[in-house]
Amino acid sequence: MRIAYLDTIAGISGDMTLAAFVSAGVSLDSLERELGKLKLEGYELRLKEIARSGISAVKLDVVITNQPKYHRHLKDIHQIIDSSELSEKVKHNAKNIFKELAIGEATVHKTSIEKIHFHEVGALDAIVDIVGTAICLELLQIEKVYTSPVKLGSGGFVNTEHGTMPIPTPATIEILKNYPTVLTNIPFELTTPTGAAIVKALSSGVIAIESFEMKSIGYGSGSKDLEIPNLLRLIVAELETPKTDESLVVLETNIDDMNPEIYPYVIEKLLSAGAHDAYLIPIIMKKGRPGILLSVLVEKNKLEKITPIFFSQTSTLGIRIHHIERQKVERKSIKVTTTFGEVQAKLITHGNIQRLTPEFEECKRIAEEKGIPLIEVYKMLEKEFFE
Repeated sequence: MRIAYLDTIAGISGDMTLAAFVSAGVSLDSLERELGKLKLEGYELRLKEIARSGISAVKLDVVITNQPKYHRHLKDIHQIIDSSELSEKVKHNAKNIFKELAIGEATVHKTSIEKIHFHEVGALDAIVDIVGTAICLELLQIEKVYTSPVKLGSGGFVNTEHGTMPIPTPATIEILKNYPTVLTNIPFELTTPTGAAIVKALSSGVIAIESFEMKSIGYGSGSKDLEIPNLLRLIVAELETPKTDESLVVLETNIDDMNPEIYPYVIEKLLSAGAHDAYLIPIIMKKGRPGILLSVLVEKNKLEKITPIFFSQTSTLGIRIHHIERQKVERKSIKVTTTFGEVQAKLITHGNIQRLTPEFEECKRIAEEKGIPLIEVYKMLEKEFFE
């Protein structure tokens, strides 16, 4: 399994994360091309090589050439992302980062995520940093993200659009609540709210560096000279695929009195909260009434996040919980050379048997670019995969 390990030598910020990805192998041209799908103007990326404590690193600045005079709300940012031609995975990750950022800011300011309007968050540079990070994950085919304990500065102050804030800022520590951190005595904002949100939204937790096989390493530089190297180290690595036997829980409920238009929203909520799968089955209930069986597959440790969604977002009065075991085959994303060029595919391995299946987003892209029916693209790729 390909992972990205964020080693927060001197904390983490949005621009440091983006720079570290470029240093680790993401092409700046590819990044700019994907960011262009946002249809945003008024900024440019400026990259330079820089040395921190003798370590070669990348400094990547989002230079604003025309900053809008208004402040954006979360719904405005979602609209920008959703209306773009970026992949669904990039959109999902970017919106999750913004969601964590919104929750942190809203909690600090005692308001809701819908009502809060951002200064730093809604600025062009934050949008580029966050969406750019989601793009880089896809370009490097990262399946999971892990980090070191996140470094925080302390004892100083930082000027923000909200006024002078103590370090670490209230939003940063709110976002990183319940995540491993290290409080240093450096009076500088090592970790910004954007950096904290990237960690909270994307990371699967903290792991030791010796537990994986390193493939490439990149360094993203911060702006100031510190008493320690002002760097974020990104390690792209292979992590041994975990054991495929899993203990999971199935939650299910029968519903016969809810507007069917609500179900897609409920499923989106369940998947965003960590469910492995969520699906609907039409059933016949007592007295011959048609109904829906809502079923969710989830890890046991995520029950506290999933069960409230059943009771707050549906009309159910109760749920059934079944403890099950699951076996799954090993799978990873690879690039395959085809008549359409390099195509992203899924390699599935079970013992000595391997098979390739095309990724939907790749087939969709090819169909739209070449003007070929989607079903024909699948047939053509599958034929090439099996030759």
